[in-house]
Amino acid sequence: MKFTIKHEIRGRIRIHNCQRTMSTDQADELQYYLTTKDFVTSVKIYDRTNDIVICYNTDREKILNTLKKFYHGIITVPDNYQESQSRQLNQSYWDKITSKVLFHYGSKLFFPYPLRAGITAVKSVKYIYEGIHTLAQGKIEVPVLDGTAIGVSMLRRDINTASSIMFLLGIGEILEEWTHKKSVDDLAKSMSLNVGKVWKVDGDHEVLVSSNEIQTNDIVHVQMGNMIPFDGVIIEGEAMVNQASLTGESIPVRKTIDGYVYAGTVLEEGDLKVCVKEANGSGKFDKIVTMIEESEKLKSSLESKAEHLADRLVPYTLVGTALTYLLTRNATKALSVLMVDFSCALKLAMPISVLSAIKEANDHNIVVKGGKYLEAMAEAQTIVFDKTGTLTKAEPTVLDIVSFNGMKCQELLRIAACLEEHFPHSMAKAVVQAAKDRNLVHEELHSKVEYIVAHGISSMIEDKKVVIGSYHFVFEDEQCTIPEGKQELFNSLPEDCSHLYMAIEHKLAGVICIEDPLREEAKDVIKALKEAGISKVVMMTGDSERTARVIAEKVGVDEYHAEVLPEEKAAFVEAEKAAGRKVIMIGDGINDSPALSAANVGVAISDGAEIAREIADVTIEADHLHGLVALKHISNSLMHRIHNNYRFIVGFNAGLIGAGVLGILQPTTSALLHNTSTLCIGLRSMKNLLPEEETE
Repeated sequence: MKFTIKHEIRGRIRIHNCQRTMSTDQADELQYYLTTKDFVTSVKIYDRTNDIVICYNTDREKILNTLKKFYHGIITVPDNYQESQSRQLNQSYWDKITSKVLFHYGSKLFFPYPLRAGITAVKSVKYIYEGIHTLAQGKIEVPVLDGTAIGVSMLRRDINTASSIMFLLGIGEILEEWTHKKSVDDLAKSMSLNVGKVWKVDGDHEVLVSSNEIQTNDIVHVQMGNMIPFDGVIIEGEAMVNQASLTGESIPVRKTIDGYVYAGTVLEEGDLKVCVKEANGSGKFDKIVTMIEESEKLKSSLESKAEHLADRLVPYTLVGTALTYLLTRNATKALSVLMVDFSCALKLAMPISVLSAIKEANDHNIVVKGGKYLEAMAEAQTIVFDKTGTLTKAEPTVLDIVSFNGMKCQELLRIAACLEEHFPHSMAKAVVQAAKDRNLVHEELHSKVEYIVAHGISSMIEDKKVVIGSYHFVFEDEQCTIPEGKQELFNSLPEDCSHLYMAIEHKLAGVICIEDPLREEAKDVIKALKEAGISKVVMMTGDSERTARVIAEKVGVDEYHAEVLPEEKAAFVEAEKAAGRKVIMIGDGINDSPALSAANVGVAISDGAEIAREIADVTIEADHLHGLVALKHISNSLMHRIHNNYRFIVGFNAGLIGAGVLGILQPTTSALLHNTSTLCIGLRSMKNLLPEEETE
């Protein structure tokens, strides 16, 4: 590729591609080529100007050589990658607006009056027909008002007014459709699959491989709590699958041999082996887009109120027009009322405000699955945090292994890793990583592993029962005991660590001490949430009382609950809701899913279990909690903007009606001011809610 350097600083370069034009497909290809390089952190391509901005973390020569080697056709871009790009969408809508503006004003300058009148008359047929059709269905809604206003203008031969009304309505429709599709597109892209590793069945063995290596007809093994990474047919196993993301079904569906499963659904119970039928997952994106567009979850109650209010106001506008004419016998004053309505602005501004807020949240690496969750976020008074992987870092580490049965610590860790590698939890990941760091090979020596949610794991190794999990699971549920003479060692276990207990044949064999460091930002985030309107911050954990107490004191929560089960978390959320408080629940594990479902807003951390992200209403993709504060501020600002829009729309349009009735404004001026204000409100509603310093 030939290019010139326009500007550069350390780690960032802006270049100009010397080819004459760059199509959207070529821009996608170049972007995909650069993003596959480990040393490229971000790429932004301006295909209209042929400029490319690249951020990188390597030496300058390496990035320049990479660019020099590029040519179109050097790399094959996956189908689903191009589908997820919004570049072509933006270009098509920008072209629509440009052509509409140029035609409208160009026709005024260059077309003779008779031709303009003819074009306006043809265009008006659509609006008048829609008004008559709506009226014929027994409805008095916005199309009736638009059709009446345009029809009356045409009857009065006020071509300029009719043309201006249709022009502004058309621009508003394009902007609304553009914002809606762009927001849905970005939201769907964020919700698309992000499965990095899968268990591939290779003969009698299973190998952990990158999902990119999977081909059609390969067999993958999916365990409980994991997302199904590909569309396929079940060849072994039986399971309950949560398909809410695609079908909206709240109850898991039973799947057996020969049943079909879909990428992005979550295996809640059981174990499956799936023969892959769609390896690249390209169909998933389209399914998500359809789901979002058809889902009522996109509508907040304020959006619905705005639509209903807009339709309810139409008859009053028509009655006002009739009364004005009867009282004044002045058609011009009556038409001034008809030219102004509250409906257009209400119906345009509210959805655009909500969808723009969803898009802005997405820019902060926060996926929000619907407008009503932003509204609930703004109104929430209680926020409940899970501890492990949420207030603490998502990557806990093994600090020590304490043996209670004479086995070597390395052997205990090897057995633990063999069991834990199958399940998506931060503590399990810590054990597996510790074994990897110590170069311990943990072959599949056990029989089928049984995972008990929020408790632990049970299996058989060499005909001996092995359990690993929480104190409650190992000592209370499984009735395991501490070996004689080891009570003092047990009592001396470090208090500032989380403990994973492993027992063999009902005797405690070892304790893995896991350091679960607090997130550096946790205390500041909780303080900021309180300042933003949260009145009650709660921490709930299945960990011990002493560990929970230490963490609670450090982060400054209002109350904490230790050694709680999943159903107890959900019960607490329900109790808060019953007390009239809206609740936000933040979690990352399988055991958090009941509480996430019960909360007004369920927030999942991206590194957590797939089922948590599936059930949650909001997912924070970043590796810190600052997104929570940003989302709270976005939600608060959104509600403030919506209420301001209400006040402005009612006040401004009432003023226009009054001025028209008094004869201060002519109908043409009223229509122009009304439609211009509607357009301005729509454009203003597309602006970011957070100030610049908060978005950096």
